[in-house]
Amino acid sequence: MIRRQAGPLTFIFFTLLIDFIGFGIIAPVVPKLIGQLINGNMSDASQYGGWLTFAYAFVQFFFAPVLGGLSDKYGRRPVLLVSMFGMGIDYLFLAFAPSIAWLFVGRILLGVTGASMTAASAYIADISTPEKRAQNFGLIGMALGLGFILGPMIGGFMSGHWGVRAPFLLAAGLSLLNWLYGFFILPESLKKENRRAFDWKRANPVGALLQIRKYQKVYSLLGAIALVFTAVHSIQSNWTYFTMYKFRWTEEMVGLSLSFSGLMLAIVQGGLIRAVLPKLGYHRAVYIGLLIYGMSFILFGMATEGWMMFAVLVIYSMGGIFGPSLQGVISNQVPANEQGELQGAFTSLISLTNIIGPLLMTGLFHYFTKESRPFHFPAAPFYMSALLTLTAAALAIRSFRLSLPQKTKSVVPAAAPEAVSEPEHV
Repeated sequence: MIRRQAGPLTFIFFTLLIDFIGFGIIAPVVPKLIGQLINGNMSDASQYGGWLTFAYAFVQFFFAPVLGGLSDKYGRRPVLLVSMFGMGIDYLFLAFAPSIAWLFVGRILLGVTGASMTAASAYIADISTPEKRAQNFGLIGMALGLGFILGPMIGGFMSGHWGVRAPFLLAAGLSLLNWLYGFFILPESLKKENRRAFDWKRANPVGALLQIRKYQKVYSLLGAIALVFTAVHSIQSNWTYFTMYKFRWTEEMVGLSLSFSGLMLAIVQGGLIRAVLPKLGYHRAVYIGLLIYGMSFILFGMATEGWMMFAVLVIYSMGGIFGPSLQGVISNQVPANEQGELQGAFTSLISLTNIIGPLLMTGLFHYFTKESRPFHFPAAPFYMSALLTLTAAALAIRSFRLSLPQKTKSVVPAAAPEAVSEPEHV
């Protein structure tokens, strides 16, 4: 089993790695591009940045379950290929955008086709045994971490030397090369006997979320999941604007900070998870990860010097045990022929939080940094995130206590020695 898994896991790892490198390349330069197109300051750019993420997430909310259902019928490979091609076209829109409206067109296109996380998560679930799923889901997080080590440094460097649009062209090229790589190399993971018919009633965001009700443990966790993925937008949607505004960071400095974050994420997802999950168990790892996140948000808000953000990133990255542990809990509740539907519903839920999170966090940042602000408080998004995350921890504890018998413990079987060398998600 381990040898049969190794090849496909390697393929999916490099597919995701190239995907995330492309995304990381543009991360440090988006605020400057928006600022140029709207001829505004960083506070104004943050508002447009929030609405761009909203446009992408709103469209993806409706299309993710459709693509998840299609992957359950036709396989994961074609959905991954469509997603990679759509991302390459989106980057070309961003690279040549003559106005802010073109950025919205590109983001909407990506929302329609962007299902790489959905299909990749289902792909990993297909080829993993139940006791190995959480560790193998760490593969996504490790690829994300490595992608953000390389991508932001490249993007910041290119922007400083060849202009703000150059990173988008490189990201487009990488995404289209990734599509070619997947077309010729990536094998299909879903066996024909595990496929199911496509059902439009189940392939909509509301229907997909309602389907989760039959898996009581997964359904009871939806509130906690929604709060966490809303909270992280104080980092995902607000980091670049906040650090450029408060600490006067350049694109290169932002790129270095994101690369450092990626390095820490890769260490946690690639090594720490394998070491701690067998000892902590899925449930305890979820609790600890959430508490670390909550504490980190408070520390980000208290930072008065740029170097402090790097120090807190070390602590924040340790909360990365939350994602794969949560994926392990929920994927083990669902049969093989519904993993795509589950991951599509999960992506829809995340997309719903991506609709709310960017507007909330960039809105708070803009409100407390604009010229007519009631008082100056740029760290407001981080404190909001701390409140949301600690509330999510309380909800998760309540959910696990209600769904488990009192004598049942959440223990992950220890990995066999020969399995440790396998490649290793949020």
